[in-house]
Amino acid sequence: MTNLINPTRRTVLQAGLAIGASAAMPAFAQAQTPVNFQLSWLHSVQFGGSYIAQNKGYWRDLGLDVSLTQGGPNAPVEPPVVAGQALVGISAADYTASAVAQGAPFKIIGVAMQKNPFAITSLPSNPVNTPGDLIGKRIGMAVANTPVLQALCTINNIDINEIEIVPTQYDPAPLVAGQVDCLLNWETDLPVAMTIQGVDNVTMLLADHGYALHSQTYITTEDSIANRRADLVKLLKGEVMGWNDYYADTDAAADLAVSMFPDAGLDLPTQQLQARRQVPLMYSELTQAHGFGWFTEETVADNIETLALLGLEVDAGLWDRSVLAEALA
Repeated sequence: MTNLINPTRRTVLQAGLAIGASAAMPAFAQAQTPVNFQLSWLHSVQFGGSYIAQNKGYWRDLGLDVSLTQGGPNAPVEPPVVAGQALVGISAADYTASAVAQGAPFKIIGVAMQKNPFAITSLPSNPVNTPGDLIGKRIGMAVANTPVLQALCTINNIDINEIEIVPTQYDPAPLVAGQVDCLLNWETDLPVAMTIQGVDNVTMLLADHGYALHSQTYITTEDSIANRRADLVKLLKGEVMGWNDYYADTDAAADLAVSMFPDAGLDLPTQQLQARRQVPLMYSELTQAHGFGWFTEETVADNIETLALLGLEVDAGLWDRSVLAEALA
């Protein structure tokens, strides 16, 4: 994942402003409302639209002073959001459903990834193009992700016992070395790394075979929707503007991520490819018709079915589209 350093905040109140000029000052020069936005992972172009929103001053112009806090393996998203330390966090439907089952008052208010990024990666010499191709194969994966594989198998009427699960680290090496036949990973990371290293690979998105689960979702609390709705609308409006720019020029988004976070170890070619790989996951006929982040009753119903296969029972009340609708309006 990529890394960023927060860009220098632009000062809009100059010391030399003449008395009486405030009446003519643009809206963005007024007092800014501090907002903490909790990302789900380390800085990278995965969050490119948010970086654009900050870099171009979209949030500033709406009256928000947004801090982008990176996540990581030791920085879960849900605790700061439920504690009110972050207004919004980037999560995924399964994580949010699990937290709600334990009493957290979360709502999903937007969906960045219309397609779940989980994929099966294999080599062209022994490809996995359909779930049926997994039968008899050795799949390298974290054992903790077994429910994901089980859900895919259930949806596609496959006996998971016909697949050999090999516990591996999150690394393409076992596949390249022939220790496994395929890997369970994200479409936007290990396959990208392999391609950059000149290793041809084949990916099969689980989302193309019935695994419907919203990812890179925007979560907030019921209390924030009730009491900080205006700030939520502004935050999402800036996000939409940033991600629209991202769609128009993914290479520029990758360049911005690398330049904003020079200490994150980000490689420009890798970021550029990752940025392009994200496009079909984040943009669809649905977003073209309604706007970035949109979801419908039908997509929610599909998510509820997949969540049930993961042992998570939720209803449509977990999703609230009203804030996004205001932002897009």
